Amino acid sequence: MTDDCLFCAIVDGSIPSRQVYADESAVAFLDIQPWHRGHTLVVPRRHVASIVDDPTSWEDLRSVVEHVVPLLMDRLGADGMNVLMNAGEVSGQEVMHVHVHLVPRYDDAPGLGNLTGRDTTDLDAVLAQLTA
Repeated sequence: MTDDCLFCAIVDGSIPSRQVYADESAVAFLDIQPWHRGHTLVVPRRHVASIVDDPTSWEDLRSVVEHVVPLLMDRLGADGMNVLMNAGEVSGQEVMHVHVHLVPRYDDAPGLGNLTGRDTTDLDAVLAQLTA
């Protein structure tokens, strides 16, 4: 854990999140600025700045990604999924704690050109649908 890391604070519970799923290695929670309905971040419990710094951090994320992808697809009725990881500021990584973006995609906004819009769906409603 790093004292000044937003995701470490979410993992330890000192900052609340809309947690979708967690296991002993990683936590999945709804992104507070979602690109599409159900945009979820998966972060390891241990602090690693990026996958470049420690490629083994993927193993911390894998089981949660494998659990959450079908959850998002099934419960939200997604038609596809973007799985994205940025490594370093130049790539667009904003929080320097390795994380995977799971972005459910829907037929009404297909393709990469429509990836990074902002979704205005009520996050509590999405969480209720995923955790019911």
